[in-house]
Amino acid sequence: METVEMNSVSLKRPRSEDDVANADEIKRQKISEKSKTGNDSGQTVETVTDQPDKSLLEDTKNEIIPNEESEEQEDEELEDSDEDGDPESFADMMKHGLTESDVGITKFVSSHKGFSGILKERYSDFVVHEIGKDGRVSHLDDFSVPVDDEDPSEETFTVLSDEDKQRLEELQLLKNKETSVAIEVIEDTKEKRTVIHQAVKSLFPGLETKTEDRDGKKYIIAYHAAGKKALANPRKHSWPKSRGSYCHFVLYKENKDTMDAINVLSKFLRVKPNIFSYMGTKDKRAITVQEIAVLRITAQRLAHLNKCLMNFKLGNFSYKNHPLKLGELQGNHFTVVLRNITGTDDQIEQAMHSLREIGFINYYGMQRFGTTAVPTYQIGRAILQNNWNEVMDLILKPRPGAEKGYLVKCREEWAKTKDPAAALKKLPVKRCVEGQLLRGLLKYGMKNIISAFGIIPRNNRLMYIHSYQSYVWNNMVSKRIEEYGLRAVPGDLTLKGATAVHIEEGDVDNYTIHDVVMPLPGFDVIYPKHKIGEAYKEMLVADNLDINNMRHKIRDYSLSGAYRKIIIRPQNVNWEVVAYDDPRIPLFTTDLDKLEGKPLPVLPTDGKFRALKMEFSLPPSTYATMAIREVLKMDTSIKNQTQLNTTWLR
Repeated sequence: METVEMNSVSLKRPRSEDDVANADEIKRQKISEKSKTGNDSGQTVETVTDQPDKSLLEDTKNEIIPNEESEEQEDEELEDSDEDGDPESFADMMKHGLTESDVGITKFVSSHKGFSGILKERYSDFVVHEIGKDGRVSHLDDFSVPVDDEDPSEETFTVLSDEDKQRLEELQLLKNKETSVAIEVIEDTKEKRTVIHQAVKSLFPGLETKTEDRDGKKYIIAYHAAGKKALANPRKHSWPKSRGSYCHFVLYKENKDTMDAINVLSKFLRVKPNIFSYMGTKDKRAITVQEIAVLRITAQRLAHLNKCLMNFKLGNFSYKNHPLKLGELQGNHFTVVLRNITGTDDQIEQAMHSLREIGFINYYGMQRFGTTAVPTYQIGRAILQNNWNEVMDLILKPRPGAEKGYLVKCREEWAKTKDPAAALKKLPVKRCVEGQLLRGLLKYGMKNIISAFGIIPRNNRLMYIHSYQSYVWNNMVSKRIEEYGLRAVPGDLTLKGATAVHIEEGDVDNYTIHDVVMPLPGFDVIYPKHKIGEAYKEMLVADNLDINNMRHKIRDYSLSGAYRKIIIRPQNVNWEVVAYDDPRIPLFTTDLDKLEGKPLPVLPTDGKFRALKMEFSLPPSTYATMAIREVLKMDTSIKNQTQLNTTWLR
């Protein structure tokens, strides 16, 4: 599965969105006072447009690894029971986290003076609309279901009792030893029996039905037609040949990431998650709108979920003959509100004009490197060095900073005993990387760490080495901008189609900084022909790596490399400064608001607070937070934001 980094790193906050306005106002006054004496802001949350960068596309294969439902539920329960505690203690723990300078993020391209603002104070302040490969922006604007004579009646969804559904689900998922389930037909008519047959077959793919007489009563008998294979392969013969095999729909979701949403949908539909496909995952702490495709599930069944799901809406249904593929998108359109801004009108105008005309440095954002005291790039470096004891140690050793209590106990046990079985006993959630590695060590032994590490899903393993590539790239781009500024120079690289070529002295006037790319290190890339080319070599030598030999004896960890533009200029940039009094009211309408006929919010002309509403479109594999960083001129790391927010939350 390709890693697509849209997850939020927002803090868990000890108040809900609907806390009283007085408390919000007091907090804002304090942050405003703080910001007058230094560069300050509220929380900033990491967001990247969906598609993995080219290196990720080259080095990983598309695969969906469905979560085990029981483990997922266990994880959720543990998450709910393990809050972060008061803001001071959390901030104290986050002192061990990374800052931007730790991962090479040090430069800005604009000259305006920075100012503070609060990003994602409400998740509804951050809205993402996917842009498809045809350039069309996804919107939820139609709940209607395509008319199809083959669809079952509405009664299909209500004819089965909750008890019947429970028994059928257990049969479908092979959770008990029963080979069939008998449903008594209370009001026996042919029409009633037909509806029950349809309900079982449409709601529980993989089950077949037949009618039997027992003691003078009619029963519908449900049974598995194809054993365990039935669940993975929805019933082919029940799908009309004239209808496309995939139902495409627009998913509108609030405060859920894409995989969580798909797990919920699959649970309600009683199917496996891997029959869903999408072009990119979307952030959790946001309102997001994207296209999803699902194999042989009717629009009628999907639309029925709108009645029973919170924070989701499905619409714009159509049938097509193809699924969706990761990376098949042009990017995303963002609508962002920065609340309680401190900048003057001139500062804001300068910042937004610079964003539109020049753009921002295309850094890999902080989420790429993890939030704990052991950055993911360090583990990636150890993998590339073939130093497997170091890999094991970095993943399992005790570390300072914010972590779940059970992980702390597991690490302490490991440090004390080096016994995988003993450490596993301290870990109720086995699905995490630490649990997977310990299971591998238990299976293969301490002398075969490579095989033990291989138990971790490929997607997660490759995340570490891609993090190291990103770490090198960020550092090299900062050096490049420090050395040569915002102009193309001889020896820089640019792309001719998919091929990188050097910019020659006589040709340099034909290029701008927006044409320049820099390589992620690998065996299939070339490097700049100026000081920065040497800087790449020096950085890798310092890390005991040979830039001319990026092939690994384990093929998965061989890096081919890729190229990435160093400056991104967002498209469709618009902005507006608005005044508001109540921090709880939304400052724009969403697709759902429009469908439900909600009016635009009425805002005061002279409110207590000011907000910057901004819109922009970004291509794949670019971090929205890095664009916002350029506007605010501030550190977006969770370490820095936590320290700022601690003052604000008091």
